[in-house]
Amino acid sequence: MLKTFPKGGIHPAENKITSAKAIKRLAVPKVVYVPIAQHIGIPSEIIVDRKDKVKIGQVIAKSGGYVSSNIHSPVAGTVTKLDMIVDSSGYKKQCIVIRTDQKDESNFQEPEFPLNREITMDQKDILQHITDSGIVGLGGATFPSHVKLDLRNDNKVDCLIINGVECEPYLTADHRLMLEKADEIIVGIQILMHALHINRAVIGIENNKKDAIRVLKKAAKLDSRIKVAALRVKYPQGSEKQLIKAILNREVPMGGLPMDVGVIVHNVGTIFAIYQAVQHDRPLIERVVTVTGKKLKDPSNFWVKIGTPVKDLVEEVGGVPEGTRKIVNGGPMMGKALKDTDVPITKGTSGILVISEDEASRQQTKPCIRCSNCIFVCPMGLEPNLLMDLSEKGFYERAGTEDIMTCIECGSCSYVCPSHRPLLDYIRFGKSIVKKLQVAEN
Repeated sequence: MLKTFPKGGIHPAENKITSAKAIKRLAVPKVVYVPIAQHIGIPSEIIVDRKDKVKIGQVIAKSGGYVSSNIHSPVAGTVTKLDMIVDSSGYKKQCIVIRTDQKDESNFQEPEFPLNREITMDQKDILQHITDSGIVGLGGATFPSHVKLDLRNDNKVDCLIINGVECEPYLTADHRLMLEKADEIIVGIQILMHALHINRAVIGIENNKKDAIRVLKKAAKLDSRIKVAALRVKYPQGSEKQLIKAILNREVPMGGLPMDVGVIVHNVGTIFAIYQAVQHDRPLIERVVTVTGKKLKDPSNFWVKIGTPVKDLVEEVGGVPEGTRKIVNGGPMMGKALKDTDVPITKGTSGILVISEDEASRQQTKPCIRCSNCIFVCPMGLEPNLLMDLSEKGFYERAGTEDIMTCIECGSCSYVCPSHRPLLDYIRFGKSIVKKLQVAEN
């Protein structure tokens, strides 16, 4: 019987319409817009100035602190300005604008990286390479990877879990990466096991990706310490706490971290980035992005330079279809609608979803009928109806005591509400206020 997490969860339509589309390389943009806050934590500190010439992979913004990350230039070119631009959050953030040097061949000839299985670095050098390369969690959370791997506080970790679930509808970037870079992912896992001094790793993949399960099981045969766990399809299984419960039956305590139960979790995209950094000295300057939607002419998966405008990707798949209502950064459950397509791709961008008018239209909100559907599907065991009411009425302290900060914002509650109440919208707003209150108190 396939494993899954026991509490809550839903089964939205998968719509994995790009799962059979091999990853293509998007043309290098003429201009890139590189935000300096592409990670959880302190924004990076800009170390270049207007008119500076930069090379591919050059550090252009240094880590601003322990929980922060380096930012590298994705192209060779000239810094034209340091500007405030609207990013995927909808707010203006500081950004480095670089005009690509069209005559520099390094921009248009991607280096070939043969598979390198030999791990020669020790733990210290591996962690330093990960730090220097600006690697963050590519599953969406963008937590700096070197912080997650820092075990100097005597944390006892005995298992590495690799998240290949990709349970968000429409998105297939991780699926394609597992199919096309399985051997590199296995070496990336071995690098982390070597650095963490652990002898157990499990790759969690939902059973709707049977081809990826098959390919990774074959690749993992060379190392008996690495196993592949086929999981029952259920959203939001890609969340760390749900994935740990499904695979190991360990319960991460409320307010706790996976490390508290002896586990570190990394997304497959992060693992591949770690492989490139350690084995080929390649910083994080590009990632796989799914560009999808039912009305698109040619939905596809792409290797995309960080800082590429979203409009370049949309044009590559045939442009914005007539009748489009929203363009979403991410998937339909946890993604956020973009203000416009000038927004740049960042380290945390796993997908761009183009949604038509008929798919995005909200139905009229009605009063709560106390059906408890939202409570039944909440994977964190919360009361979303109560949390929405408290946020709507401004009772933020009470919302805090009702564990609103535990919400993982999966959107399951909104999905099942027969009254079409914007539960997640209000809970997100409430969380932002509670967080500010907590910071003020401390």
